[in-house]
Amino acid sequence: MRTAISFDHEKYLVEQTKYILERAEKFNNKLYLEFGGKLFYDYHASRVLPGFDANAKVKLLKQLKDKAEIIICVYAGAIEKNKVRADFGITYDLDVMRLIDDLRSWELDVNSVVITRYDEQPAAKMFKAKLERRGIKTYTHRFTKGYPTDVEMIVSEEGYGQNEYIETTKPVVVVAAPGPGSGKLATCLSQLYHEFKRNTEAGYSKFETFPIWNLPLTHPVNVAYEAATVDLNDKNLIDSFHLENRGEVAVNYNRDIEIFPVVERILEKITGKSSIYKSPTDMGVNRAGFCIIDDDGVREAAKQEIIRRLFKTDCEYKQGQLDEITTERIRLIMDNMNLKPEDRKVVEPAREAAKLACEKFNSENQTGAALQLPDGKIIIGKGSLLMNASACLIINAIKEIEGIRNNMHLIEPDILKPIIKLKKQAFGSKSSVLNMEEVLIALSISANTKQEAKKAVENLHKLKGCEAHTTHIQSKSDEEIYRTLGINLTSDHVFKGKELFYV
Repeated sequence: MRTAISFDHEKYLVEQTKYILERAEKFNNKLYLEFGGKLFYDYHASRVLPGFDANAKVKLLKQLKDKAEIIICVYAGAIEKNKVRADFGITYDLDVMRLIDDLRSWELDVNSVVITRYDEQPAAKMFKAKLERRGIKTYTHRFTKGYPTDVEMIVSEEGYGQNEYIETTKPVVVVAAPGPGSGKLATCLSQLYHEFKRNTEAGYSKFETFPIWNLPLTHPVNVAYEAATVDLNDKNLIDSFHLENRGEVAVNYNRDIEIFPVVERILEKITGKSSIYKSPTDMGVNRAGFCIIDDDGVREAAKQEIIRRLFKTDCEYKQGQLDEITTERIRLIMDNMNLKPEDRKVVEPAREAAKLACEKFNSENQTGAALQLPDGKIIIGKGSLLMNASACLIINAIKEIEGIRNNMHLIEPDILKPIIKLKKQAFGSKSSVLNMEEVLIALSISANTKQEAKKAVENLHKLKGCEAHTTHIQSKSDEEIYRTLGINLTSDHVFKGKELFYV
């Protein structure tokens, strides 16, 4: 069941835009704004703050269009190692190009790309050439000598001075990246160094949605942020600098608090005067906490996100992507919040569906799946001789939403059987059943001759935002279909079979 609206998106856009422009005015209308998190598709935020638009940040930039331009940072080491974004399954260099395309589609001004901690890495050199040949201004910044302890070296010609200066023309310069550790802060501070050399009194601020500084430390929304970054071992803390200097309790995360004294000294060295910031919270411009309209609603949504993160972490551990310490951290978070996996309503029905499938096929290795519809009803899917459990689940769910009889075939078996034969004989597939993508393609073909199938295809969008669970780790293909349909999927950390390569 979809959660009721608990966050005022329109108020957020108005208030956040106003606050950023006010911050820019404090620095003579030249603000370097470090953008943390995702520019597009921030589904974590939309899940824990029901009503938050997953593209809120880019819509915010759209409102700032005439006053803002964007610099994109990417770490040279991530390019060299072919680091992959888990949510999109593409490398960071490709994600930079995707990000530029997406920003341009919103008619936003991309100033340039900065390759950070550049050291003539072959792949980074090739990427730079590729961008430049496509007309993208591309700069390289070296590792900053002396960082983080030797401020005299950092703020000198041998430190920030060795970096190329990026020409900008608008009051707000947004510095963004495809992922963490991309060098956004260093790029902002390097630019400040060069601006002050040119007698421009620019400033720096940070825009990060989580943790939300004016919510309690143990508020589920802030705890959900810890759960989402459990692999990084990020921890929410009371901002001691803010408490001491402002007399106000505020929440920030450990890395920002730890680095604040260094950043403060660097800013004072660059500007030649005391910083206006007395805490890392001061540096931020986040207004999300002021736009929550139903605290109980966001608390419950955040608790559900923590449970989702448990399943995600367990699956990634099973696949060898995370260590055991990380799984222990997420379990500690679950215990502290008094949560258990079965508090996710689709978990037990999926496991019950798997038991029924095992009994039907007299096998111990059958998969079950369950999905909660917008009205709260739970639909299950069990694998058949023709399609897997996830494909069955989607067909059953869309039938229920559209009021189509359960015993009606949206796709005739005579259509599916030749596809399975082609899959096995021509493509050499070991699977004897169809996956979600194959079944949905067959459904779209069936829609040409069957009105009910056409109705189902046209209304698949109604599954967006639904919750689903499967009893086995899904293939990349099925996982991508769930993501494309906008269904929030979790899975038990169990492999479907013993094959290694095909899993």
